[in-house]
Amino acid sequence: MTEQSMPCEVEELSTLFLFEELSAEQLARLCREGRVERFEPGPVYQEGDPATCFFVLLEGTLVLSRRVGGDDVEINRTSHRGTYMGALQAYMRGFEDEGYRNSLRVTEPSRFFVLPAETFAAIMRDWFPTAVHLLEGLFFGSQAAQHSINQRERLLALGSLSAGLTHELNNPAAAAVRATSALRERMAGLRHKLAAIAVGPFAEHTLALVHLQETTAERVLKATSLSPLEASDLEDALADWLDDHGVAHGWELAATLVQAGLATDWLDEVAAAVDEESLDGTIRWLEYTVETELLLNEITDSTDRISHLLGAAKQYSHLDRAPFQVTDVHELLDSTLVMLSGKIGSGVRVIKEYDRTLPKIPVYPGELNQVWTNLVDNAVAAMTGEGTLTVRTSLDREELLVEFGDTGPGIDPEIRSRIFDPFFTTKPVGEGTGLGLDISWRIVVKRHHGSIRVESVPGDTRFQVRLPLTVSPTDH
Repeated sequence: MTEQSMPCEVEELSTLFLFEELSAEQLARLCREGRVERFEPGPVYQEGDPATCFFVLLEGTLVLSRRVGGDDVEINRTSHRGTYMGALQAYMRGFEDEGYRNSLRVTEPSRFFVLPAETFAAIMRDWFPTAVHLLEGLFFGSQAAQHSINQRERLLALGSLSAGLTHELNNPAAAAVRATSALRERMAGLRHKLAAIAVGPFAEHTLALVHLQETTAERVLKATSLSPLEASDLEDALADWLDDHGVAHGWELAATLVQAGLATDWLDEVAAAVDEESLDGTIRWLEYTVETELLLNEITDSTDRISHLLGAAKQYSHLDRAPFQVTDVHELLDSTLVMLSGKIGSGVRVIKEYDRTLPKIPVYPGELNQVWTNLVDNAVAAMTGEGTLTVRTSLDREELLVEFGDTGPGIDPEIRSRIFDPFFTTKPVGEGTGLGLDISWRIVVKRHHGSIRVESVPGDTRFQVRLPLTVSPTDH
């Protein structure tokens, strides 16, 4: 910043719309306590720097910009005399040490009237005490309204997640109930068959049958998944074997045996353990054992799924964790994807390209999960239920990069610079508040000192979040 102090003239200040109603005494005080400075083309102050001065343009051309992601987005360019900027809120309680909310540069040699922030605050309180109270009321009222709207955004997201979680939990819970009911019937059948064995022609083979039952249960537990073609071929082979050995309606038994991973070698073992007369009854008795084990597997899988979902919900909400801590970002991403799986739907393919060598980083986990939720939700909405969502992590210089890519139609270049603005949304009325990306930007940039940006062409939109590897917790 190249600057040069110059004389302050009361007559010049009086021609500005901002000061035209002031008395001669007030104008004299402005000149006495302020100063006129001339700046060469280049930056005057940067967004985030301590807001030490209030600026009023006297002559020249200025450009105001805001940082969005890694880019500086121009928000105003003007040569209008009297345009003011800088420490605009210095006179309000709690904002004395506020940083500049934008960046200022000049494109040609320009002159500004400059007031130190504390002087500007004192003058406002001395000359316009009632106006200061009114402005404070409007500002803090607006902040309260913004807070309420943010809370509504979070509640809407929570409601959506709750509905998805309820749906996801209902499926395994219903499967467990269904399997338990069927298991009760199969256990009754087993008891009946066992009574028949005890007094029937199978009695002499009891020990062999019990051994077969145990080994069969072990094989079911270790069964591996088969492709549809492999399962079909195996089912045909089992049905043929059963028909060849006189087992009636063998094709009905074959499907269950294939599901359990049993092949003709197992049937050979059964045939070797009992005589031909007992073979049919023995296989049917063992089929009850197989069905019982399959039902137990289904119950185990269902309850494991419920536990996994509840664990993801706990991880997502971080109810048992500190608000700021060193965390594996992949745990946050996985818990968010689990929580949103119902909303993502079966038509969207999710690809994870994680760099598991990345270090843990200090973050606000609950807040980052809100960012992931907003970005995933936007990606799924853009793809209208069909496409590919790619979640990628990598090390980008001294930052951790998290990228969300979707195969939707892309973001129109004409609106790309506005997507992080509060209340801007392309969703239909009632389906979006326009705060998701604004909240995400503030969490990433203000809370974590990172950046968020977007690259988009039709069929390939990527939101990139960069987070520093080391950061101290701050409140904004």
